[in-house]
Amino acid sequence: MGNRSVAHIIVVGNEKGGAGKSTVSMHVATALARMGHKVGALDLDLRQKTLGRYILNREAFLQSKGLSLPTPTYHDLPDIDQNLLKPGENAFDHRLSMAVAKMEVDADFILIDCPGSHTRLSQVAHSLADTLITPLNDSFIDFDLLAHVDSEGEDITGPSVYSEMVWNARQLRSQAGLKPIDWIVVRNRMGAQAMVNKQKMERVIAKLAKRIGFRTAPGFNERVIFRELFPRGLTLLDLRDIGVKGMNISNVAARQELRELIKALELPGVTADF
Repeated sequence: MGNRSVAHIIVVGNEKGGAGKSTVSMHVATALARMGHKVGALDLDLRQKTLGRYILNREAFLQSKGLSLPTPTYHDLPDIDQNLLKPGENAFDHRLSMAVAKMEVDADFILIDCPGSHTRLSQVAHSLADTLITPLNDSFIDFDLLAHVDSEGEDITGPSVYSEMVWNARQLRSQAGLKPIDWIVVRNRMGAQAMVNKQKMERVIAKLAKRIGFRTAPGFNERVIFRELFPRGLTLLDLRDIGVKGMNISNVAARQELRELIKALELPGVTADF
C-alpha cells in the first residue's frame, strides 16, 4: 500500500493517565504493521516514553530470539540548533514538524502517542491528526476528561479543557484547508461497572458524541495479558509466532476486541484480516 502520497496521521490522546493509551497505541501500530502497512511511531511523553520503551523492548526481544516480526519504526523527536529557529518560532513545534516530515517519506501511517497531560507538543499533535483516538476508562471519573456532568450523571453542564483543545485543533485544520479530524472515543474496561452506571454512561456519551462530534468504539477490557506482554514488546497478534500453542479464552477474547477496534477506526485502505 506504499503508493499513497501522504501518510495518514493517527494521534492517541487523553490528558488522564492510566486510560490505556500506550496499550492502544502499540496494538494499533503493530496490527497495521502486521497487515503490511509501513508505520512510523512517535512518543511525545518525553518523560515516561512508554510507547518508545515498548517498541525498543520488542526489538531487543526479537533480536535475542533470532525472530523477525513486523514492527513499527520508532522515531525520537530530533534535537535542533536553537539558532536555526525563526523569530517567534517554538522549538517543540519545529522538532515535531521535522519528525513528521522524516517519517512521511516512507510511512503509510504515522502514530503519535501523546502524554497524559496538557503540553504544547500535545496541542500541536492534535492539530495534525487525521484520526484522533481518545481511550477512556468507562467511568464518570474518566468521563470528566470529555465534559462535566451534573451530580446525577445525566446532564452535560459544560465542555472540558481537553474537549476545548480538540475543538481548537479542528479550527486550525479548517483554517488550513485540511479535512476534519475523525475523532473516536475508545471505551476501555466496559465490563467493570454496575449496570445502572453503564446505562447512564451510554446515555451521556451518546448525547455528548452528537454535541461535540466524536464516534465511539469498544476498546479493551482489563486483561492481565497486556501487562505481561510489555517487557517483551509483544502484542496479542504475536503469540503464535513466538511459539504459544494454545490461546486461552482470555487471549482469544482480547484478540477479538482488537479486531473490532481496528474495524471501528475505519482507517483508509485497512481491512482487519487477523
